[in-house]
Amino acid sequence: MAIAKLGTVVLDCPDPLALAEFYAALLGGTPALDEDGTWADLEGHGGSALAFQKAPGHVAPAWPSPEASQQFHLDLTVEDLDAAEGQALALGAKLLDPGPEGRTWRVYADPAGHPFCLCAC
Repeated sequence: MAIAKLGTVVLDCPDPLALAEFYAALLGGTPALDEDGTWADLEGHGGSALAFQKAPGHVAPAWPSPEASQQFHLDLTVEDLDAAEGQALALGAKLLDPGPEGRTWRVYADPAGHPFCLCAC
C-alpha cells in the first residue's frame, strides 16, 4: 500500500509568474500567483499539478554535466516534434540537445534553466 500520492511538482526559479506563464503557453492553463509573489500555480492545464517557487540565488542545472546532477526533468509528449520545438523556442526555451536525426525526443531548458524534453508520441 502506498504511503502517499504525488501532489504537486514544484520548480524553484527566480520569477514564479514568468515561469508559470512560460509553462501555461506550453501546456495550457492559467498561472495563479500568490499574494506575496513567491509561489505560482499552473491551473487548468489538465495534467499533473505544477507550481513554481521563488528561490533567490537559483542556479540552473547544467545539461549535460558530469560534475553536477540535472536533478530532474519533465517529459512532455507532443504530436509534431518539429512544430512543438518551434513554438517552445518562440516562448523562450533553449535547445540543449537536438539528438541524432530520427530520434523521437529532444532536450530543452525552460527560461529558468530547468531541462525538459519534448517527446513525440
